Order: sequence, then C-alpha cells, then structure tokens
Amino acid sequence: MAVILAKVNSVALYGLEPHPVTVEADVANGIPVFDIVGLPETAVRESRERVKAALKNAGFVFPAKRIIINLAPADLKKNGTSFDLPIALALLVATDQISAAYIEEQMYFFGELSLDGSVSAVNGVLPMVGGIADAEENAVVFLPQANAKEAALDGRSTVYPVASLSALADHLSAESPVEAVYSEESDFALSAENTRRCLDMKEIKGQAQVKRGMEIAAAGGHNVLLIGVPGSGKTLLARSFPTILPPLTRKEALAVTALYSLAGELKDDFLVRERPFRSPHHTSSAVSLTGGGTYPKPGEISMASKGVLFLDEIVEFPKTVLQVLRQPLEDKVVHISRVAGSCRFPADFQLIAACNPCPCGYYGDPDKECCCSEQQIHRYFNKLGGPLLDRIDIHMNVSRVAFRELHDEETAEESSAVIRERVVRARKTQQERYQALDITSNAGLDRRYLDAFCPLDRKTTAVLEKVFQRLHLSARGHDRIIKVARTIADLAGETEIQSQHILEAVQYRSLDRI
Repeated sequence: MAVILAKVNSVALYGLEPHPVTVEADVANGIPVFDIVGLPETAVRESRERVKAALKNAGFVFPAKRIIINLAPADLKKNGTSFDLPIALALLVATDQISAAYIEEQMYFFGELSLDGSVSAVNGVLPMVGGIADAEENAVVFLPQANAKEAALDGRSTVYPVASLSALADHLSAESPVEAVYSEESDFALSAENTRRCLDMKEIKGQAQVKRGMEIAAAGGHNVLLIGVPGSGKTLLARSFPTILPPLTRKEALAVTALYSLAGELKDDFLVRERPFRSPHHTSSAVSLTGGGTYPKPGEISMASKGVLFLDEIVEFPKTVLQVLRQPLEDKVVHISRVAGSCRFPADFQLIAACNPCPCGYYGDPDKECCCSEQQIHRYFNKLGGPLLDRIDIHMNVSRVAFRELHDEETAEESSAVIRERVVRARKTQQERYQALDITSNAGLDRRYLDAFCPLDRKTTAVLEKVFQRLHLSARGHDRIIKVARTIADLAGETEIQSQHILEAVQYRSLDRI
C-alpha cells in the first residue's frame, strides 16, 4: 500500500460566509495515531471515530499508521460534521485505495458519515455551494444525497449526490457513475396563496380601519404596533398579515432558504416557498433574537427576513431585549462580533407588535373600567422607548368588536387575495420608482431620497407643518408620516402626495396623539 500526501477541497461556514478549506492527509510509518489539526472543534475531532468505522464497514482498509489530517488554513476554526467525507476521501487517496488522478482541482466534497459508510445530510448546504460557485467557475460538488436538490437550486455548479463512501469511490473510478442533479423550473414554484398557515382576512369580522392600516403596511413595508384590549383581535390580525404580502420572488426564496438551511430548519421541502412568520415568546433573550454563539447562528430577526416578526405583548419583553431591535430595523442587517471573527446576517423583516393599552389591559374600554393610574400607563409604554417607537411607522388602536359585527351575514369581508392584488400593484409601482436604487419599498427610503421621491406641494407642506407642531414630532416621526403617505398615494394610484394622504397617515400614529 503506497503512501502519499493527499489533498481534497472542502468548505467551512462562519455565519453565512463560506471559506474554502483544503483537507490534507499524511500517512506515515510509526505508532498508530489519528490526529486532526487546524483548529478543529469537538464535532470535527469526533470525526476520527466516524471515519474509522465508516472506512472499515464500507470495505476499505483503515491504515494502522501515523495519520495526520490538516484542515487548512490552520488559523480558521472548523466546526460541524461536514468534514467527515473529505477526511475519509483524503485518507483513501493517501493510502492509494483511490487514485489521486481521480481528484481534480475544481472538485469539492462535504458530508457527514454514518458508521456504516453512508453519507448523511448536513446544514448550510445552499450557502456553502453558493460560496464554492463564487470561488470556482466550473465547480463540481459532491455532497449528501439528501441535500442534492437544495444544492442544485444555486444552479452554477455541477452537483453529484453521494449515497455512501463506496458509491463515491465507484463514481470517481468510473465503475458506476452517479448522475448529476439539476434544478427544474417546477422546483421554484412558490405558493400563489403566499401562505397556508395563516388566517384569511375575510374570516376576521369588523376592524375595517385596522385592516386598512395593515394593507398600507403590507404595501409599503411599514412596521406596525397594534394597541388594544384583550380579545380585540390583535393576534388574529397579525397572523393574517402574511396572507396579504406579495409572494416571494425567486431571489428572496433562495436568500431565505440559505438562512433556514444554516439554522437546520428546512423541513421536508428543500426550498422555503412562503414568507417567514416568526413569533418568539416574550421570555426570549437578546441573543435568541439577534443570533450569535461561538459559531454564529441566525436569530429570530434574521429568520424573519423577507417576512414578518411578530412580537405579541411586546411591552412584556425586557427593555434590553427590545433595544437590540433598533439597529436591525434601521439597517436591515445584524452584525455579530465574536473573538473568532465577525459576520452579518440579513434582517430585512417587517415588525408587527401588539400590546395592551395599559397594565390591566382596559384603558379606554367602554365596557370595563381601567384601574391603572396615568403614571402606571406612562411607565408601561416607557418600556418601548422613544427611539424604538420612532422606528415603527404605524401604530393603531384596535377596539373591541361589537356583537352585531360578529354576526353580520350581510356585510362581506374582503378576502386576503383581493387585498393582496392591491398590495402587489403598489409594490410594483415602488419597484419601478426605485429601480436605480437598492430599495424595494417606501419604508426603505432614507432621508437622502425623501425630497426627491416624496415631494410635497405648498398646501400639503402647510398641513404637515401644523401636524408636526401640534404633535411635537421628531424628525424621524416626520419622515415616517411622509413615507406612509407615499404608500397611501401609491395604493390610490396617485403620482403626487396630497394633503388627504398626509392626514390619513397621521391617523396611524396614535401614540403621537397621546
């Protein structure tokens, strides 16, 4: 059995960022030992036992020699089980059980090995394959059979599914070639109904004004705060919100799928076809929202990217947790810094928050008396903080639904499909308006472009000035009203913002009027 130095290409992830890794194997005479170097973490070090058992059970010879595996570059920490397959392959090449001539420079390998030699699925396949395609134009990727369709979604690399270590050896030696997997157009079929998990708007009785506000929020990508007594329908409205959002585009679906792949939350389907809806409990920590860890994983706000983050009873969240939302709401990205390095995750979500009007829940309710003092109510909302509230474009009071509205059979409520058609038209108008910029909705406009895309005539400016002075608005609150008014104008098919659009936008700033 000849002994040579073997090199096999693989890839490591830090956050969503892929890093090429070369797996080097050296087998020499001496006391039998199997060492892995190159800053391997526990899961990588444990691969020694998996690789050893897999080689024997797949019919190969495990050498009783001094084995050194180096994962280069050595200054990058390696984590996860995806290095099992390239380590085993490098050993087979180093011991001449597989010819080194079969391994080409553009080939990349990753996958977890079972003890019987079969190859199991790993997380983060889509971002790994995307990183390989960025680095290598004609890359050939060998990965677990269970991950093949997910990997093929990228479409820039040749993807070969590997069922077992022996099947890989047979393919490389051309004894039993494996067919490459390619994505089909049907793989990208996205849900026409946008979501199957949520309630349709037509099933929610009454609340016409609040539904109008939710439509404006969906059309312009605005954040929403719903304030109402218990049982008024805040949660139902929030959970029906995804049904009026535009369907995911192909690019958005791939971006969301990459996040869910990294987090290990891809279900039976290999593509996320619906906009995410995340609803963390109010006991969640700041890290669970933003993401993190030694090897950073996306948090709830990143998992809600391109979808909805619903914070029910938002005032019950610790104030320190709520304040971590401020930067992601503004920048649409989360920066995670650790000793091992830094990475960033997308955070392009819409925030839907809900809370009671006071600690007891019945302030302003005509049927039940509130037992809270003004000071208690002030402290209650003070938990949100002015900077966070300024980043929420729309805050609405949700009143209790009357009995007659619940049993009104004559009034037909609009379905989510009908509302979505208007939302899609408004979004299309915005995409055409901002096609030269990296902006997809009115909510994404910053101060630099506000005057150019949201000009106000003299009459409308005068109306806004009165509102600004009367409500003592901040500069950010002033801009939010203009952006909401821009969305209202888009829904109405108007090219210019008019005074009635400003006045309607002000109606959706209920906390500014307190």
